[in-house]
Amino acid sequence: MTRRLQDRVAIVTGAGGGLGRAHAMELARHGARVVVNDLHSDREGASAHAVVDAIRHRGGEAMVHVGDVTRYTEMEAMAGQAMAAWGRIDILVNNAGVLRDRTFAKMSLDDVRSVLEVHVMGAVNSTKAVWPKTRPGNSALASTS
Repeated sequence: MTRRLQDRVAIVTGAGGGLGRAHAMELARHGARVVVNDLHSDREGASAHAVVDAIRHRGGEAMVHVGDVTRYTEMEAMAGQAMAAWGRIDILVNNAGVLRDRTFAKMSLDDVRSVLEVHVMGAVNSTKAVWPKTRPGNSALASTS
């Protein structure tokens, strides 16, 4: 296999299980170093640590970041952690989400707010935190690109 993403750095939010885990594993398979973000380090059988362990077991590089996408400061910390470890960020997969297993008519306004906060503002927060680090002229990127 061509390792097209060799030495690239990817962040995947909500990567402790499900689609996020699949995204993280596939990015690592192609050579990316992966930050595995999740709200909790272990929940309902899905574990950010288990994903990192699986990536490392296959010869990849990965780290855990436990953080809430609805909190901008935690996303800034996530971006800072990636930069401190690997000096760059090339890919962001905004995957974090919450499931409310009921129809809109049966959802409370608090449930709707929660979904919007995670799905919309979570993507905004993580993108806003990562964006300046992926822009041309970033000293870390300029020295390694």
